Amino acid sequence: MKGPKPLIIVIKLGTSSIVDEKTHEPLLSILTLIVETAVRLRKDGHKVVIVSSGAIGVGLRRMDVEKRPKHLSKLQALAAIGQCRLMSLWDSLFGHLRQPISQILLTRNDIADRTRYLNAQNTIMELLEMGVIPIVNENDTLAVAEIKFGDNDTLSAITAAMVHANFLFLMTDVDCLYDKNPRTHPDAQPIEEVEDIGAIRADVSSAGSSLGTGGMSTKIVAARLATSAGVTTVITKSSSPGNIVKIVRYLQARKKYASSQSTPIPGEEAEDPLSRSTASLALDAIEKPPLHTRFLPLSQPIRDRYFWILHGLAPHGTIYIDAGAHRALSDKAGLLPVGVLDVEGNFAQQEAVRLVVVERRSEPGPDGKLWEGPGVEVGRALVNYAAPEIVRIKGHRSSQIESLLGYADSEYVADRDSVSLFRRESRPVTPVLDRVNENGGGVAAYENDISL
Repeated sequence: MKGPKPLIIVIKLGTSSIVDEKTHEPLLSILTLIVETAVRLRKDGHKVVIVSSGAIGVGLRRMDVEKRPKHLSKLQALAAIGQCRLMSLWDSLFGHLRQPISQILLTRNDIADRTRYLNAQNTIMELLEMGVIPIVNENDTLAVAEIKFGDNDTLSAITAAMVHANFLFLMTDVDCLYDKNPRTHPDAQPIEEVEDIGAIRADVSSAGSSLGTGGMSTKIVAARLATSAGVTTVITKSSSPGNIVKIVRYLQARKKYASSQSTPIPGEEAEDPLSRSTASLALDAIEKPPLHTRFLPLSQPIRDRYFWILHGLAPHGTIYIDAGAHRALSDKAGLLPVGVLDVEGNFAQQEAVRLVVVERRSEPGPDGKLWEGPGVEVGRALVNYAAPEIVRIKGHRSSQIESLLGYADSEYVADRDSVSLFRRESRPVTPVLDRVNENGGGVAAYENDISL
């Protein structure tokens, strides 16, 4: 009988899971358990990636600095000091169990460049094939505000999508999501499974530690990103890393049992009753997993190039389109200039832009615009023409492009394979750290915030 299918599992650890918030001493007890858990998953046949924060926290301890500084240059210097010590610590702990590891440092620029994105993807996949555990972190030594992911929750979601992971575990200081803050409401109820992130009502008031940059809100956003790429995302307690193994084993057994109970396709041989019985016994034999919140992936995930267009690139402007152009894009056609109503921003050819659907007016309004309404962002695109060129050709037929510009590089403003549309049932959002901190209004605060 076949064993469980090998999985790719990404584990994200925040700074508070790695160093003590007050003393900045490494939390060796938790780190040791994380190492044991990762090695146990490897022995079960799975491939493991760790997304690890903590470089600045470790740097604070090394330099005996009490508080996280605010100046960027000091933060980058502490990150440079702490990153090598952090990797030395990981290597020492994994070395006791003879498990090789590697270091991957990324910035958003590495993701925004398609060639570098693919190189990073290929490198990580090759490391996994070699049996190595890659340890990924944002390159805080080089990153500035414009090229930062904002927090490692977002980085972990993009990494999980990049390697086509099966699971993303976001380790935090609570067991799971609750409908209220469990610290102040004893009657708070756990939320164990989420199918539609937009529909949940959870308390996300936890703002993260003083050393880190994330909180529960950023984990919700990371879950949106990861589930949109087909990755099951789990929030569970960081102080009990062994939960990961129990959760994975339980979910694998449950999936096998559900598969054994499914109705066979007509004309195909039904599964052996003995296999069904064995699957049922296996499910009964595995204890119910520890408390956690599990976000189910979309049935039609956005992957590879389309995910990269949506979440790997920072948009440099906005193109306003009418409903007809949106329908054409939904039907897999490209974006023609006749469907473009307006252009905002100063972007170049092959740069990313937002696509916003607005209502077309029959004639220009008092503001001179041919459209009205707040608009709804429906996706992102890589454009074939720069902003000034699109301003000149918008509203015209493709056959007129050459007479308007003197040349025609393409009949489309954006080719269809350079357009990625949001899934309407659960539109993911790429967060901005400042907006995450400012909003603080729970999950609903993200529903209308779709800009980078």
